[in-house]
Amino acid sequence: MSYQPDAIAPHGGELINRIASTEQRELFLSKAEFLPRVTLDERAISDLEMIAIGGFSPLTGFMNQADYNRVVAEMRLANGTVWSIPITLSVTEEVAAPLQVGGWVRLDNSNGEYIGVLELSEKYTYDKKREAVNVYRTDEAKHPGVQVLYNQGSVNLAGDIWLLQRDPHPQFPAYQIDPAASRQMFREKGWKTIVGFQTRNPIHRAHEYIQKCALETVDGLFLHPLVGATKEDDIAADVRMRCYEILMDHYYPLDRVILAINPAAMRYAGPREAIFHALVRKNYGCTHFIVGRDHAGVGDYYGTYDAQYIFDEFAPEELGIVPMKFEHAFYCTRTKQMATTKTSPSKPEERVHLSGTKVREMLRRGELPPPEFSRPEVAAELARAMSIQQPALV
Repeated sequence: MSYQPDAIAPHGGELINRIASTEQRELFLSKAEFLPRVTLDERAISDLEMIAIGGFSPLTGFMNQADYNRVVAEMRLANGTVWSIPITLSVTEEVAAPLQVGGWVRLDNSNGEYIGVLELSEKYTYDKKREAVNVYRTDEAKHPGVQVLYNQGSVNLAGDIWLLQRDPHPQFPAYQIDPAASRQMFREKGWKTIVGFQTRNPIHRAHEYIQKCALETVDGLFLHPLVGATKEDDIAADVRMRCYEILMDHYYPLDRVILAINPAAMRYAGPREAIFHALVRKNYGCTHFIVGRDHAGVGDYYGTYDAQYIFDEFAPEELGIVPMKFEHAFYCTRTKQMATTKTSPSKPEERVHLSGTKVREMLRRGELPPPEFSRPEVAAELARAMSIQQPALV
């Protein structure tokens, strides 16, 4: 059988693998009791995993000061490679003080379990307000990404990492498809063009519409919902995944769609995160990436289509993945179908579209979103989930 090449190269040209071999793992475990420890929060664990599996290629560890400074200022690594979000391991001065540059640091999860190691190459302080303004376009602490930034330690630990072992995802093991595996699946299917889709929200008709519009022009659709840390008021990942399963069962051509989880944490960095999300999907093997209305946005911090405009700041070959830009979709009551202002003759009052906030409010009141907004089976699943959660919301 002849070798089928990947449709697209990973960002930086090489798919990084920092999962320890059996021999490396045994060596690291033998040193477990002698290494200084750092406990990772949920986002840092996600970052550790994404680096290790190649999702953050070309990164091999947490950023050094040169990379960090240029990413914050120019959206590039020190060598000029496009990268828009700082990937750092931040700790307090008290935690950082005894750690020796050049030595190994044991990385634990919140349960005290040994999950990875860091070869400490550098310790450096940084300006939180500068990072907030440059990355999030605001220094307001009420912004969820800025809030995380302000609450984290003031010292960044840099260096290459190793993940001790790749464990099955506790909730979605069947959908844990890492970049090497997704690329293999695309090769086996013979897909030359693959469009990736990112969301942290339950899927609705507008999502479905733009996904299927994109699928009309490419070989395959890679549905890649984010299941890492999100805001407290976002819909839980298991609910969102059930909604996707419903859509897959009833409304999608199964031979042209793959559903997988993205284990990364949400930053809510708007335009910069749109670039970041595209590069991550490039590492998974996607050649195209859907960028819709207010991608990765929160509140009123970003313009409606700022996440699309930012792609124009880079030469296409620097990104290496094609953004597919879609306007806000809605149900047109005049033509009785999904559309955007590009294709619909409707007036504003003839368009059915609801915000995620309004949908959550309806569900809390026991009301189902209209079928023009959400498939009935999906609406029923959301209502069921919200009714279970209702006592905690009162």
